[in-house]
Amino acid sequence: MANYTPEDELIIEQQYNELLASCDKICKSEADWDMIVKAFFLAKEAHKGVRRRSGEPYILHPIAVAKIVVDEVGLGVKSTVAALLHDVVEDTSYTVEDIENLFDAKIASMVDGLTKVSAALDEDASAQAETFRKILLTLSDDIRVILIKISDRLHNMRTLGSMPRNKQLKITSETMYLFAPLAYRLGLYAIKTELEDLSLKYMYPEQYAEIEAKMNATAAERNEFIERFIAPIRERLTEAGIDFVVSGRVKTVFSIWSKMQRKQIPFEEIYDLFAIRIVFKSTDLVPEKSQCWHIYSLLTDIYPPKPDRIRDWVSFPKANGYEALHATLMRPDGIWTEVQIRSERMEEIAERGFASHWKYKQQAQESDDEFDKWLKDVRSALNQPAGNAAEFLENVKMTLYMTEMVVFTPKGETLKLPVGATALDFAYNIHTNVGNTAIGAKINHKIESIYTTLTSGDQVQILTAETAHPTIEWLDHVSTVKARQAIISYLKRVRQNNIERGISIFDRRMREFGITPSARLFRKLLPAYDCSNKDEFYSKLGSEIINLNDIDSVLRQNSKNKILKFWTFEVGANKKNKEIIVSQMTDVEGEDVQKFAIAECCNPIPGDNITGYRDPQSGAIVVHKTDCKELIRLGSQKGENLVTNIKWSSYKAQSYLTEIEMRGLDRVGILRDLAQIITTELDVNIRGLQIQSHDGIFEGKMSLYVTDAESLNELIGKVNAIKGIEKVKRL
Repeated sequence: MANYTPEDELIIEQQYNELLASCDKICKSEADWDMIVKAFFLAKEAHKGVRRRSGEPYILHPIAVAKIVVDEVGLGVKSTVAALLHDVVEDTSYTVEDIENLFDAKIASMVDGLTKVSAALDEDASAQAETFRKILLTLSDDIRVILIKISDRLHNMRTLGSMPRNKQLKITSETMYLFAPLAYRLGLYAIKTELEDLSLKYMYPEQYAEIEAKMNATAAERNEFIERFIAPIRERLTEAGIDFVVSGRVKTVFSIWSKMQRKQIPFEEIYDLFAIRIVFKSTDLVPEKSQCWHIYSLLTDIYPPKPDRIRDWVSFPKANGYEALHATLMRPDGIWTEVQIRSERMEEIAERGFASHWKYKQQAQESDDEFDKWLKDVRSALNQPAGNAAEFLENVKMTLYMTEMVVFTPKGETLKLPVGATALDFAYNIHTNVGNTAIGAKINHKIESIYTTLTSGDQVQILTAETAHPTIEWLDHVSTVKARQAIISYLKRVRQNNIERGISIFDRRMREFGITPSARLFRKLLPAYDCSNKDEFYSKLGSEIINLNDIDSVLRQNSKNKILKFWTFEVGANKKNKEIIVSQMTDVEGEDVQKFAIAECCNPIPGDNITGYRDPQSGAIVVHKTDCKELIRLGSQKGENLVTNIKWSSYKAQSYLTEIEMRGLDRVGILRDLAQIITTELDVNIRGLQIQSHDGIFEGKMSLYVTDAESLNELIGKVNAIKGIEKVKRL
């Protein structure tokens, strides 16, 4: 292994000195400095001569992670030492015991938590999922491990350019699926937004570059407008004797791209490209909450407010400790603009998250707050028995999202639930037995379905009946881990009983035919009864969803597979001249072709950016849109199965089913104009149309057949141009 060059040593020394300068604010004694210096030289020796894929000395990575831990997360000496050593046990001959002997048990424990899983894995789980599981379980002991891991991921994302395309997509999938929401939940807003931006940069490099270029092109004009908007605010707050700083914060590329996707509009139609932030110095004479509302009242003397867009996270802080008052004001040009009002303490917590929250909590000697409660809930969930690592990850992810709302019990007690939660989520939040027996809810004294989505401020009472019980459909109507786990637990108990009953019924029936069950027999039975595996077949049989009345005819059927040709793909440069047939069959016998399937979750059509996912069992490649949420979930857990060198080559079918959603002003003749554009001008076949009109507004969905994404975009553009149409988007 070659040593580093003099140029390398110079860069290492420079970065190390920058780290030491950062550590000046956390080292309180000579012992602290000695520990950091010892950790650096141990890491440098352990990684001696090793280089990253970019070619730079490997030791620069732990130095960079340690610097993020100090400067951007705000952790202390032991965390910095653990950051410097985080890859030593995994990549070198040093052991956790060595770290404990050289430092102490706490640092060794953190390094162990940061070390990836190397033992044998659960056959249903990926290495990534097992790694996340081990890291997240350290929440039960030391949350600093996760904060260091997020810092590690941030530096990896900052240096992702040297990685091959398939590695980039695997790492961005992990980042979007778990690390960005985890950073959000721990209050690391700056890191969360940078992780999202970097993920978009590597997921959609062309779109990222285009938005960034347009933002740069309009920067001077935007900055001038921000200054004009701020000027009267600055004058009014100064007159009121408030010590403050006001600034304009430009929105991130990712947030703008997300809005463009969500609303199906171009960059030019995004008007709220910035938000205003006011950070004031609080005084002991007036509570911070009162000062926030005082500033709000001064702002509304200048610009008209939008009352239904006030977000009061001062009275009801978020679970990650975030506090602020958000208001929306009308600009002189008629565009709504968000203004954030925070104290200096709130600002530090918003930017630095967990570490700052804990510092202020200890200073104030506060009792348990929302952050503590959330942490206890997560620790409780982590310590519960779980299925495979992938299922575990899915449950943990649900605890990370999303925006919270406040609802009330009949007695006026407050509960925090994620936005989008239903009455059923509320029921399980009260107690598992309440959830399992729920039949309805009184929401604001009006009887509603348990599937009803709650809004902030609702008062909810759950109605129950001993005869009620969870069904599989309930899983589609809950968004909290507690509710989901309780429903799954109940269904598993019922399913196991059904499986046992189904096995008994099936064995008895096969004995009547004199048949011994075999793998070949199930290859014929499972597709005939629309089942993917034996357990599903037995469960449906035991619960009487299916019966065996027609099994004699099923057994006599010819099971010869039929290949259905739809379109072709190319995979990899070595297959440049070879077309590969896409088949909807999952078990193609005697065919020397690559097996493909189109993902039903996102239904890509020719022209969409696509990425494949190779099914570990069948070997078939399931084709998704690159930004499909299900693909991101799969990639975060089994990134080695992503197929990135895949593209549309040619397609035989004339059209593909897709669906669009429309909204606009109802007027006489709008349906006629719609049909004229679609069927006559564009020659598109409509499969189905649903229109509802109320209060002069119509909303509708249309299923139609298009040839590719380009023709779909042309259709959306023409429909959007029809008089009265307000919004059109692809579902």
